[in-house]
Amino acid sequence: MHAKDILIDGYDRIRKDVHAVLDGLGPDELHHRPAPDANSVAWLVWHLTRVQDDHLAGAFDLDQVWLSQGWEKRFGLDLPRQDTGYGHSSAKVAKVRVESADLLAGYYDAVHEQSLGALRSLAAKDLERVVDERWDPPVTLGVRLVSVLSDDLQHVGQAAYLKGLAQSAAA
Repeated sequence: MHAKDILIDGYDRIRKDVHAVLDGLGPDELHHRPAPDANSVAWLVWHLTRVQDDHLAGAFDLDQVWLSQGWEKRFGLDLPRQDTGYGHSSAKVAKVRVESADLLAGYYDAVHEQSLGALRSLAAKDLERVVDERWDPPVTLGVRLVSVLSDDLQHVGQAAYLKGLAQSAAA
């Protein structure tokens, strides 16, 4: 098995988990925050998707799906165009309100397709290419891909937990 196949499998798992979390959620459950400063399922899925979109687009010199495919306009959030949710205050988390789980799933699927296309093009030597020199040591493509994978899996796990909380609160 090649490294790219392992990465593709990992990113496919994110997609499967995102869809499982969003399945059956209505607006109240999507936006439920168990405490005033807690994140919502909607924010977590939006954020993990924005990070994957932003970081992989940057690493592979691609356009962000958020901007190039009009998702920014479809969401209509009162946030800066390039915002990924990093460092959001509670007030900014509250601004991430979506009309449906389908909108989040659609955006995630579009980002996932672009990500898979990029991952399928990988050769082993590509993983050693430096994609971010702002860190010491500089970040290679391999490290960036694993970092996004790890971050997204953590956030989708948090969203799954929040889904359970929201559904138990509604019962």
